[in-house]
Amino acid sequence: MLSKLFPWKEYKLSRLDFLLIAYVVILSLIGAIVLHSATIHSGDETYHKQLMGIAIGFVSMCVLTVMDYHVWVRLRYLFYLAAIGILTVTRLFGTDSGTGAKRWLVLPAIGQIQPSEFVKIALILFFASYFYAHRDRINAPATVLGSGALILAPLLMIFLQPNLSTTIVTTVIFVGIVFVAGVGWKWFAGVAASMIPVAGGLLLYVKLTGDSILRGYMLNRLRAFFHFGSSDTTELQRQQLNSVMAIGSGGLGGKGLFNATFESVKNGNFLMEEDCDFIFAVVGEELGFIGSCVLIGLLILITLRLLSLARHARDLAGRLICAGMAVLIGFQSFVNIGVATHLLPNTGVPLPFVSAGLSSMLSLYMGIGLVLNVGLQRQPKES
Repeated sequence: MLSKLFPWKEYKLSRLDFLLIAYVVILSLIGAIVLHSATIHSGDETYHKQLMGIAIGFVSMCVLTVMDYHVWVRLRYLFYLAAIGILTVTRLFGTDSGTGAKRWLVLPAIGQIQPSEFVKIALILFFASYFYAHRDRINAPATVLGSGALILAPLLMIFLQPNLSTTIVTTVIFVGIVFVAGVGWKWFAGVAASMIPVAGGLLLYVKLTGDSILRGYMLNRLRAFFHFGSSDTTELQRQQLNSVMAIGSGGLGGKGLFNATFESVKNGNFLMEEDCDFIFAVVGEELGFIGSCVLIGLLILITLRLLSLARHARDLAGRLICAGMAVLIGFQSFVNIGVATHLLPNTGVPLPFVSAGLSSMLSLYMGIGLVLNVGLQRQPKES
C-alpha cells in the first residue's frame, strides 16, 4: 500500500525541480519581509501567522511531492464533492465580514480560513482527472457539456458569497484547463457566440428596469473604475489612487523597508489592505522599481517553470495539474498587480506567496507539491 502511495524507486532525484522550489521559497521570504514591514506598527501577529503558513506549507509541499499524484486523480469525485461541501458549509455557517459577505470559516485551534482558496486546488485536481478519464473523447458533446455543467455549481456558490474576484479567477483556471486539454476551437467559438444574445438580453434588462445584475460593492467598484475622476466615486477610488501614489513615490530604489516616514502607506494609514490586496503598493514604495521588477520576475519564472513541467508531463492529468497551477498563479498575480496599479477595477485577490493569508499560502504550497510530483514522473526531455 505504501509503495503505491510513495513509489520511491520510480523517482529520480535529478528530476526534482529545485529551481521551482528555490523561486517559491525566495518569493515567500521576500513576501514575509515586506509583510513584516507593512504591519510592524500595528503588531506582528499577521507576520507570525505568515511564517507559520510558510513553514506548514513547505512541509505539506514536501509530503505531496513524494506522493503519486495518480492517487489523487483516482479520487476526483471526492475532491469535487469536498469542494461543494465546504462551500455549502461556508454558505450556512461562514463568518460575516460586516459587508454581508460570508467567505470565511472559523475552525478550532486553526482560526479563520477562506475555503475558496482550497476549492481552487480541488477543482484543478478534479478537472485534470475528469479530462484525463475522457481523454479519448475530449471533444465529445457529453465531455465538454458535462465539464461546463460541473463547474457551474461551485462558481455560483462562490459568486453568491459574494466573491466576484475568486469567481473570475476560478473561471479563468477552468478555461485554461479546457484549452490545454485539447477541446477544439469550435467549442470556444460556440460559447462566445452564445454569450452575445445573453449579454444583449442582460443589457436590455438593465436598461428597461434600471436594475443591475451586480450588487453592493461589486457594482460600486465598477462604477468607480469607469467613472474615474467623478466626485461621486472619489471615495471609492481612494484606495487605488493611494496605491498608485505609493508605488510612484518609491522611485528606482524605494524608501527602504521598515521606514518611519509618515507619508508612507503603512505609517499614514492610507490603505486598508496593505497586507493583502494592496501588498504590491508596499513593495513599490519600499523596494522601488527594482524591487518590484524582482518580485514580478519571480512570479513570471514560477509560471514559466509550471508551463515547462506541463510540457514534459507523463500524461494528460499531470499536464493539466501543472497548467492549472500556472494559470492560477499567473492570472491571480496579474489581477492583484493590475488592481494595485489601477489598470483593473478594484477587486480583492491575494498576490501569490506574498499577501497575508494562511489559506492562500497553504493551498499554493499544496498545489506546488502536486506539480513537483508530476515533475518527478515526467518524461525525459529528449522524448
